[in-house]
Amino acid sequence: MHSAAQFPAVAEGSKTRKQASRLQSTLLAALAAAATYTCMYAFRKPFTAATFEGIVYAGVNYKVWLVVAQVLGYMASKFYGIRFISELKPAGRFRSIVLLIGFAWLSLLGFALVPPPWNIAFLFLNGLPLGLIWGIVFSYLEGRRTTEVLGVVLSSTFIFASGFVKSVGTWVMVDCSQSPFWMPFVTGALFVVPLAGAALLLDRTPPPDHLDLEARSERRPMTGEERKAFLQKFLLGIVLLVAAYLLLTVLRDLRDNFAAEMWKELGYGGQSAIFTKTELPATLVVLVGMSLLVFVKNNHKALLFNHLSILLGMVLVFSSTLLFSQKMLSAPLWAMLNGVGLYLAYVPFNCLIFERLIAAYRQPGNIGFVMYLADAVGYLGSVAVLLLKEFLDVQLTWSRFLVGANLWASVLGIVLVGASVGYFFKKSKITQERLA
Repeated sequence: MHSAAQFPAVAEGSKTRKQASRLQSTLLAALAAAATYTCMYAFRKPFTAATFEGIVYAGVNYKVWLVVAQVLGYMASKFYGIRFISELKPAGRFRSIVLLIGFAWLSLLGFALVPPPWNIAFLFLNGLPLGLIWGIVFSYLEGRRTTEVLGVVLSSTFIFASGFVKSVGTWVMVDCSQSPFWMPFVTGALFVVPLAGAALLLDRTPPPDHLDLEARSERRPMTGEERKAFLQKFLLGIVLLVAAYLLLTVLRDLRDNFAAEMWKELGYGGQSAIFTKTELPATLVVLVGMSLLVFVKNNHKALLFNHLSILLGMVLVFSSTLLFSQKMLSAPLWAMLNGVGLYLAYVPFNCLIFERLIAAYRQPGNIGFVMYLADAVGYLGSVAVLLLKEFLDVQLTWSRFLVGANLWASVLGIVLVGASVGYFFKKSKITQERLA
């Protein structure tokens, strides 16, 4: 028998090959997840590129009806996903992605064929399956030493993808002469083949290895009792984080769904590239900044750093919006800085903070449960704000409404996340004392 020490070159070569293989797997998973989720947005967000100006039903703007209908469907799937995603098993995930997005695409065909206001119902049906896609995609990525990188790449896609598909939707209307009603279906058609290819590639991603399990804990389906125990153990911290996430979801949804109206009010209407130009910097900053957390091996410290990222983002949202309201920043510069701040705060909630929470306390289960709980509450708040604005007849343009929402939500969010820092710092201290 010969030991590896007798053949250092062979041992080193084997180590290098393993590192190369791990890097290849990480890149494959990141690319596949990002491409799959970007393609999903082509079936969800293109309709928001149209303003549907002048169409009103029951005293409410037609586009608001569309946004509310889709978000209600999306929210319903988030509530359903609390159980569905937490109990999700690896088998059949590819088939689920294809079937869910196929249903969403057919709903867009119904939206094109059925005249308004009856086609509003098809936006509800469109949102129903799409809310489950994130949980299915992320189930391939969680519980790894590289989850931060993978999660940030995935989360960065919805920053970029939202603006990208709206740019495509505007191009379909302006350059391809499609009506606002057919534009969402046509835009989706452009992404059918890329979606299938990306989802198939994602399904071939290798599962976490034994080193991943040691570093981050095993991820598995959760029972009802395990979900209840998880909430009981972290109840106050979860309440604080979910409340902060609700505020961020409202801001993100307002920014996403009514960007076309805002840019038109600010004199940039019809410029399809404006959506991508203002979102790309946020994508790059968040991608680089949040990926650095992969180098923080201590899960308790990483949990704290995620909180600090959220606080920094909220401070940037507040300061950039305040400067814009005082006419000290141009609209495009405000949109870029506001986007950077919003997503520095929003992205940790979509994978990173809950990934490290589970890893820090070696809690059995998966991210899907707590993430879908937060999402369900967040989208409920988003619908409530939209309905209140319309039915209380708030006489503000979308740009002014967005400014006010950003200022108030960021201040309240700073308070909530600051309290969460104190809660988890105390809990981490108690846990480490017990282990000592």
